[in-house]
Amino acid sequence: MEQFFQVLLSGLATGSIYALAAIGFTLIWQAAQTVNFAQGEFVMLPAFFLLAGMHFLGMPFWMALIFGLLLAVFVLGFLFKRVLVDPLLKHGGLSLIIATMALAILMKESVKEFYSAEAQPFPEIVPNGSWDISGVIVSLTDISHLFISAVIVIGLQLFLNRTRTGRCMQATAQNPGVAEILGVNVKRMVLYTFLINGVLAALASFLITPVYLAKFSNGEYLGLIAFIAAIVGGFNQIRGALAGGLLIGVLDNMTATYITAEYRQAVPLLLLIAVILFRPQGLLGTSEGREA
Repeated sequence: MEQFFQVLLSGLATGSIYALAAIGFTLIWQAAQTVNFAQGEFVMLPAFFLLAGMHFLGMPFWMALIFGLLLAVFVLGFLFKRVLVDPLLKHGGLSLIIATMALAILMKESVKEFYSAEAQPFPEIVPNGSWDISGVIVSLTDISHLFISAVIVIGLQLFLNRTRTGRCMQATAQNPGVAEILGVNVKRMVLYTFLINGVLAALASFLITPVYLAKFSNGEYLGLIAFIAAIVGGFNQIRGALAGGLLIGVLDNMTATYITAEYRQAVPLLLLIAVILFRPQGLLGTSEGREA
């Protein structure tokens, strides 16, 4: 039983980080009605921004952390929207989806070429350690990751539901035409959404990279898992992306511990197939009607 709780906690901690990246898929979908297939690379890149600040600019860790976060928000939020999304969005979602695929390749190969093709060690944001609670060994890192992710998600929900800007962002996501008639600055709300996605991607990067090391190929796996989590939970719901990420994290750890580690990567795919077959809108998603 002790092992079960340890595996469960570890799965929830990892799944909460997957959820941060999955929420980014949901936000971009709500803002631009498109899928950002570079989201995995968005999670990979901020770790290298931080390492560049430490190794090339001589910054201490916490200063490099802030530097990496701000640079990620600028590059992955502001520049991504202005340089890629705005020009292509008027040509339809398919053009933008293909462009994000190309962007993912460009980001991955750029890191490989200009930084390193080798995995780089990445410092932990929180100290290592463990607690013994009634015979259950609880990892301080897992607790910290789960707590930080929970604070981020709760803060985002409070912002969206309790502030005027957040409600305007939700109105824009639901019906931008009506929101504009009501006086909402739709372009600004969409920009805010992209900036928030940059923040989420950076925070997910700083939390998950100590586990995977900083590798140019990290985005391939993280992007796939986050995409599956968003679909499983419900692509049009933030709470669905959260539930999908947690579920995949727990199932992945349970499979590796109690069945076999060889097929753990197949579990998210099997879960995805099951959800598509029996509940296409996702576990917590809502059906989106489409006019003929």
